[in-house]
Amino acid sequence: MTAPTLLMFGDSLSFHGPDGPYPSDDERLWPNVAANALGARTELFARFGWTSRDAFWALAGDPRVWTTLPKADVLVLAVGSMDTLPSPLPTFLREGLRYLRPEPLRRFVRDRYVAAQPWLARATRGRPVALPPTLTVHYLDRILGSIRALRPDLPAVGVLPPVHRARSYGLVHTGRADAMFEIRAWGARAGVPLLDLGELTGDHVLGGHGNPDGIHWGWEAHARVGAALADVVSPLVVRKVDEHHVG
Repeated sequence: MTAPTLLMFGDSLSFHGPDGPYPSDDERLWPNVAANALGARTELFARFGWTSRDAFWALAGDPRVWTTLPKADVLVLAVGSMDTLPSPLPTFLREGLRYLRPEPLRRFVRDRYVAAQPWLARATRGRPVALPPTLTVHYLDRILGSIRALRPDLPAVGVLPPVHRARSYGLVHTGRADAMFEIRAWGARAGVPLLDLGELTGDHVLGGHGNPDGIHWGWEAHARVGAALADVVSPLVVRKVDEHHVG
């Protein structure tokens, strides 16, 4: 029998370890910890800073996603965490900094913004966030609805955002509570079980055991989240196999 496939949309939490980013097939990363526990494989689509809106754009525009979709056994929506981070500069301006030219001007403006971001995050009390919670669930719902229009039987799992202790964001994370509320309500409406990343990694991160940036995790947390995802996904995969045999 072919190994089950997890189709996962993620952000840097899915490929960033204790000392930097890693290739997506590194077995210590939590998507692969889960896949190995299930005898499955993970097809990960992720980038630094991805919000749920970026994941929807990937679904809409990346032909690699379209190739994977017919083969997927479980959909994992591991996005929404970066949506909750303070974004003192509107997203279109912040994302547009990379396009400034000439190069010395780009570096000058970016360095000044990076230096100012912690102060601005504190001054604005973490508002606005990278993506408001209403838009987070809007895009999660669009992803789920678009995929289920083609694969109505495909089970899905989502996540609740973790905590951070990032000095780059002024140690501010006031947007998380609203996002937790909205995503929980969406999960209940959509029938999507949610992995609580804050509960699984909070002590690890707040205790200073993760990446020095205060956002990303060490291998202990990756192992814990991967095992938890495997526990959630296991009955979903078994159900699909049983349905396939019945069919």
